[in-house]
Amino acid sequence: MWTHPRIAGYLSQALSHEMSVVQQYLTQSNLCGCWGMGVECDHFRREAGEELEHAGKIIRHMLTLGLAPNATQLQPVHPGRDMAEMLTFDWHLEEEAVRLYDDALRYAQRCRDEASSRLFAELLADEQAHLQELERMLAKLAEKEK
Repeated sequence: MWTHPRIAGYLSQALSHEMSVVQQYLTQSNLCGCWGMGVECDHFRREAGEELEHAGKIIRHMLTLGLAPNATQLQPVHPGRDMAEMLTFDWHLEEEAVRLYDDALRYAQRCRDEASSRLFAELLADEQAHLQELERMLAKLAEKEK
């Protein structure tokens, strides 16, 4: 099956991004575990699982298009020195995902690629929800510090 090369590029970027975020959240989960922060450890592990599900959806879609999945550009991990820094790093990653999926969705819609449009729309909605959750968590931390 043929797909537009730019759609293939968006899918590769998306896979690299999702795998980078999985790596980020797993690192943060383990760091929180070392610090004895069980609730936070579980939170980051759940987030890693959600992002891994996103990667799986991207891989399945790429395979249906006849593309070989390959996450080649993983971003370096920024674990953070405390919870506020962790959440801030994560907010930037999620913001990047929102921009990526928004661009990809618009392009897929212009190409009339309905299957890719559906995937990008679903991922965009999930990432927007993650971004809102991170904003809520950061605001809650800021309130505690007052």
